[in-house]
Amino acid sequence: MKKSGNKMWGGRFLEDNDALVQEFNASIDVDKVMALQDIQGSIAHATMLAEQDILSDEEAEQIIDGLNAIRSDIEADVFEWKVELEDVHMNIERALTERVGAVGGKLHTARSRNDQVATDFRLWLREKTYDLVDLLEETRTVFVDLAEQNLDAIMPGYTHLQVAQPILFSHHMLAYFEMFTRDQQRLEDSLKRLNISPLGAGALAGTGFAIDREKTAELLEFSQPARNSLDAVSDRDFALEFLSAASIVMMHLSRLSEELILWSSQEFGFVTLPDSHTTGSSIMPQKKNPDVSELIRGKTGRVYGSLVGLLTVMKGLPLTYNKDMQEDKEGVIDAVETLSICLSLTNSMLPKMNLNKSRMHYAAGRAYSNATDLADYLAKKGLPFREAHESVGQLVALGIKQEKDLQDLELKTMQEVSSLIEDDVFEVLKLEAVVNARTSYGGTGTEQVRRQIAAASKQLNG
Repeated sequence: MKKSGNKMWGGRFLEDNDALVQEFNASIDVDKVMALQDIQGSIAHATMLAEQDILSDEEAEQIIDGLNAIRSDIEADVFEWKVELEDVHMNIERALTERVGAVGGKLHTARSRNDQVATDFRLWLREKTYDLVDLLEETRTVFVDLAEQNLDAIMPGYTHLQVAQPILFSHHMLAYFEMFTRDQQRLEDSLKRLNISPLGAGALAGTGFAIDREKTAELLEFSQPARNSLDAVSDRDFALEFLSAASIVMMHLSRLSEELILWSSQEFGFVTLPDSHTTGSSIMPQKKNPDVSELIRGKTGRVYGSLVGLLTVMKGLPLTYNKDMQEDKEGVIDAVETLSICLSLTNSMLPKMNLNKSRMHYAAGRAYSNATDLADYLAKKGLPFREAHESVGQLVALGIKQEKDLQDLELKTMQEVSSLIEDDVFEVLKLEAVVNARTSYGGTGTEQVRRQIAAASKQLNG
């Protein structure tokens, strides 16, 4: 047997790993995306070690200079990654020792790969969470702009995908503003639990060196160091919380996509999606397919899968670190990339969408969408609402039989069902009147929607 010579941990091993084991065990293809965060954490660690007289100032300066040089190579895409060194941490540490000599080995004093990877992961996800918050801010702005620009558009409101009551298109857009506002708040709130420093927790039990964990937390802009070293290295709640929040964002994007797919169909014809975000057919020249929306709807499953996958990885693990947890990053990285591109495409597509307002208006006035207003009209005249509901149901049945909408029935016909109905009923049944009758807080009446737009704009600007 020959002693292993290619590992940073090979002292007690008498032979090299099998080549397939090396490949299976390595995570470098995934975790090298955190290389800059790894260097950031290492510089903070070396700085603290020098301040605590665990390293000399000269040693720390050599290490930090070497790390900065490696960072430049990584940013220039000329750094050589080696699978046999397993992960981003050992690749960078080996490169450091090759550049600055044996002093590079002192960098790993008072830390372990366990607290190192947890720190890198948190630093990387914190940066990506800030980026996603910015994208969601842009998404929310898009919906407010659409609402403000289209206050004159009336469309059908649906329940069970059946025409229910007419609403303002602006009101519909502001519903998505509320959804994405909650999404942004969830991500912002998750930063409170994400922004905790594991650095200095060691492999699991802390260290005997007189380190200053508050200092490294401060240097890395964490709010505080993790209080318990066992939890510090084994916690992946922050990743699960991110994936949960990301899944909800994708669910909202998928619901929106489903509506855009329906609205852009020949049967609905409410909107025309821009050529820049649609595709054609290789065989049918007339086709214009909403592929971006369909892919967003489909990619939602990827993010859900990442959440369920990590929950499954974590559910049976004893404290503290286990190699299973190497599977924690790939799904999160994929979710970040998926969510980023889906938000970016949504933000660029919606402002270029054209509305067919006349088609919307026509559809909003069909299917007896003003029936509730007729029932309310009778109730305001003193008829108990349940009796009013029954009377209007009879009038709807008559309308179906005569192939007429409620506003097209003769007054005499209506009065045969209820003597409370008078000439003023026809004003009540007009589409604009039906919409603007919804004056309750949060309703679809024009003035209420204006207030919603003003509140949303203030929230964005604030």
